[in-house]
Amino acid sequence: MRATGPLCLVEDLGRYGSSGIGVGRSGAADRASLRAANRAVANAEEVAALEVTLGGLEVEVAGGQVLMCLTGAPCPVSVDGREVGPYAVFAAPEGSLVRVGPATSGLRGYLAVRGGIDVPEVLGSRSHDVMAGLGPEPLQPGHELRIGPAAPRFPVVDALPPPSYDGEVVLRAVRGPRDSWIADADLLVRAAWTASDKSNRVGMRLAGERLAPVDPDKQLPSEGAYRGAVQVPPSGEPVVFLADHPVTGGYPVVAVVVDEDVDRAAQVRPGQSLRFRWVEAP
Repeated sequence: MRATGPLCLVEDLGRYGSSGIGVGRSGAADRASLRAANRAVANAEEVAALEVTLGGLEVEVAGGQVLMCLTGAPCPVSVDGREVGPYAVFAAPEGSLVRVGPATSGLRGYLAVRGGIDVPEVLGSRSHDVMAGLGPEPLQPGHELRIGPAAPRFPVVDALPPPSYDGEVVLRAVRGPRDSWIADADLLVRAAWTASDKSNRVGMRLAGERLAPVDPDKQLPSEGAYRGAVQVPPSGEPVVFLADHPVTGGYPVVAVVVDEDVDRAAQVRPGQSLRFRWVEAP
């Protein structure tokens, strides 16, 4: 590892069955992009890859040629200075330098390598959880990573359709379960919000209007938290829970973002604007 950019983590699809001991699922913030990268290089979808925040990654290949693919936030990708691009399967020979440049849109890119990133599992997952401090540490220059055994099948695609992160971000949300605790819950969908620079993998903090409680002195007992929950703390500025959210929370949840749209929320940059739209629960 030559350079890691602002933040580079090993992530898979997360750990299951540990909420009873206070450990959340974690895993890739944008699960759809991780799955796409793994499918492209013929890995199982749950195999660990690198989650690269805003680009800036430089990796030296050792131990033989590898096949890679970058999905998620589109970034320029090169091998020894030769542009190969995102959303395309490419070969990196032994001794070559793979560079992932600054993301042109979106926030998080996913670099998969055929065979997957082979680091020790913690509670059944190779993901780093920034809230619980579990899993492999954030990568730093000088770190070496092993690659697991390649699957017997071979990649059947050489390129993927890139997503679009341009235009207005609209997140679909189901009302409740604690919308009655908020004086005007519909303000969530009427107002335009901005992702705060205090956002991280735990949650996307929103700046803009303030959602006022019906009774500021009334306390809600702690209850289970869910990925995509829109929680309203005393400040009145909502927080959208992401991959490393707490397993319980004591502030009212005014809405829950549709699961598919949580991946899109994970690609919203600080300072970017977004809106919500009510939908009916399936």
